[in-house]
Amino acid sequence: MNCRVDPHSPVPPSQQLVACVLDAIASGELAAGDRLPSVRGLAAEALVNPNTVTKAYRDLEHLGATKGQNGSGVYVTDGGPEVARALRLAETLAAFETAAAHALRAGHEPDVLRRTLQVAAGTKGKVTT
Repeated sequence: MNCRVDPHSPVPPSQQLVACVLDAIASGELAAGDRLPSVRGLAAEALVNPNTVTKAYRDLEHLGATKGQNGSGVYVTDGGPEVARALRLAETLAAFETAAAHALRAGHEPDVLRRTLQVAAGTKGKVTT
């Protein structure tokens, strides 16, 4: 897992780390039962304060993607991959909705947007609505 924090991003560093870990879980890079890097290890990798990693790990646990075990570390939960994929899909859908709203306001027709999405998803001719 290679997590970097963009200090110029409007997204708080802890949330950037949450996104990075969720991406790693959703993609299968981290599987159920896998141990996440130590707080100090991830802080050194991401060039952030260890408190930032602690907050990210607490947020991930609150989401149900990970579970901390005192003295042992933080691990991906059995439901972690499903949680991560669902959260990433929800964020993607929100981005699609925003992009579609902008395109419609710019005068593009819904059919053009649908075809564009099909091409982008590699499903041209397979998606029906």
